[in-house]
Amino acid sequence: MLSVRNLQSAYGASQVLFDVALEIGEGEVVTLLGRNGMGKTTTVRSIMGLLAPKGGEVSFDGAPLQAATPETIARRGIGLVPEGRQVFPTLTVRENLVATAANRLRAGDPWTLERVYQLFPRLKERAEQMARTLSGGEQQMLAIGRALMTNPKLLILDEATEGLAPVIRAEIWSCIETLKARGQSILLIDKNLQVLKRIADRHFVLEKGRTVWSGTSAALADDAELVSRYVGV
Repeated sequence: MLSVRNLQSAYGASQVLFDVALEIGEGEVVTLLGRNGMGKTTTVRSIMGLLAPKGGEVSFDGAPLQAATPETIARRGIGLVPEGRQVFPTLTVRENLVATAANRLRAGDPWTLERVYQLFPRLKERAEQMARTLSGGEQQMLAIGRALMTNPKLLILDEATEGLAPVIRAEIWSCIETLKARGQSILLIDKNLQVLKRIADRHFVLEKGRTVWSGTSAALADDAELVSRYVGV
């Protein structure tokens, strides 16, 4: 579904990505791992067209994305839950959810307000509340719900549980497992290796803007040296 080859990106004269490669198949949950500053969020920004790559190839469903605008990429079926949530603070919960809602790819069982409310009952309780008044965890639920309302073929979650209370993190992970059971393709960036090894099918590890390892959860669990070298704090 998503293929990234030899991706290179920079902010001005500062090159951040030198050789990033990853693949996500239909229905897979894949992670992008690495310490802070290794290029994970820059990779996401490059995939989404928020940062124009300097080189390499990015394709989705066989079509190249390198020259596509962010709105075109979103319309093709990639939904992003960005780091920092970035909900619309002066809109209500319901308005946030319907603002970008669409079923452009004509999914047979599309996401609707009621389905999002079933996934996150708290959002239904706060439907007419301004997004800025929500807790951090509720804003994260809203950001996920907003992305789902675009009915994406691929959902990208950048640090979806960062800074959240343990009980809220557990709720977010439960949501992700529910999405996986529904066959949703997902790219995850997170630091909770124990949960990621349980949920994800495959992993890609970044080090200084390069993909240095890829493999299954079983392979990752068996390689303590790899985790210590590239992922551990």
